[in-house]
Amino acid sequence: MSDDIWQRDEVESPCIKVCIVHPAERICTGCLRTIDEIGAWSRMSNEARTALLEELPARSARLKVRRGGRKARVG
Repeated sequence: MSDDIWQRDEVESPCIKVCIVHPAERICTGCLRTIDEIGAWSRMSNEARTALLEELPARSARLKVRRGGRKARVG
């Protein structure tokens, strides 16, 4: 029996199935992409996907909340 499974050679989506768009920042709280980026993902090249994935970690700071429920200032 073979464990060879056909796979596509492409950059995987960062989607984690937590699809909630932050009302102020307008990015998904799960994957940190914008609605436009999510919609364009299937048409993006591997290079464009890789570049976007490199940007995502910096976006998480935009969603941090301080005590009292206020969003922390960034920048």
